[in-house]
Amino acid sequence: MRELRDLDLNLLKLLQAVVETRNTHLAADKLGISQTSVSRGMAKLRETFGDQLFIRKAHGVEPSELAEKLAEAAEEMFTPLEKVIESYQNFEPENFTSEITIAMNIFLLDQYGDNIFTALREVLPNAKVKMVYWQDQTLIEMLNGQVDYMLHFSAFPLPQEIYQHKLKEVKLSLIARKDHPVLSQSSEWEEIHHLPITRILVDGVNSKRAPIEDLYLAKGYKANIVLSTHNVKVLLNKLKNSDAFSFGSTFMTEHEEELSCYQLPVLPKEMRQLQINGGYLQSKRGFPLNQLLHQTLQHYFDTVIQPEEK
Repeated sequence: MRELRDLDLNLLKLLQAVVETRNTHLAADKLGISQTSVSRGMAKLRETFGDQLFIRKAHGVEPSELAEKLAEAAEEMFTPLEKVIESYQNFEPENFTSEITIAMNIFLLDQYGDNIFTALREVLPNAKVKMVYWQDQTLIEMLNGQVDYMLHFSAFPLPQEIYQHKLKEVKLSLIARKDHPVLSQSSEWEEIHHLPITRILVDGVNSKRAPIEDLYLAKGYKANIVLSTHNVKVLLNKLKNSDAFSFGSTFMTEHEEELSCYQLPVLPKEMRQLQINGGYLQSKRGFPLNQLLHQTLQHYFDTVIQPEEK
């Protein structure tokens, strides 16, 4: 295989076109080049990647698995390049048509995703939007330029290559059903330590053991955790139908008439609130697209008013 650094990028475009059309004549029409140019390009591709890229058929060609994988890789390579070009060449948000990828903790996606999408659609009406939850491979994808913006809790560790900023500080309360037999009377540790607890899993922050468990142990109690879940609706279902409670935000009780917020027991300051951070690659701090994403998300969270404790 020849040195890839010497490969003409136009050959990868040709490869994509042939894989897509399954026909060299249609690929020539798609790219606006002659059949002779296609034949020469195909010869160079075979020289670089081997003779088994395509199998000739009666009415075209059949791409091999290698050809299809190379076409996928080329797409992943060209997309960030196109974003850079589109971002710097007279960047006009309303005319931006490339794909933007926003990755966030699954809880944040569940809680704020719909409104974030609305905010993005208003400033980038023609962009293709991809909103995904943060997974194990997301950090690598972000460092490779495949994620344009991320939202996560400040407790989630990230490398210095990612520029972070505070978007929102969320105050915590105890969340439980209305007229809870214990919490409606007291939130003191002596009164509540035996109550069942539900918790939202935040991968990378509390996926193994929640900080509240350590606090319980320090006070001589054992946390009675009866439900751990990524899904807010599942957690709310449990709260509505039991005496369990959750350490959460008052946002969780919006549109939930069966739930109430109760005062926290005595807690360290850092456990009385959560900080939501936004971020993108340090290398993209000058990009108009990333700056617009930051401004849009910051403006959205600035307008979000946290409900008061009931």
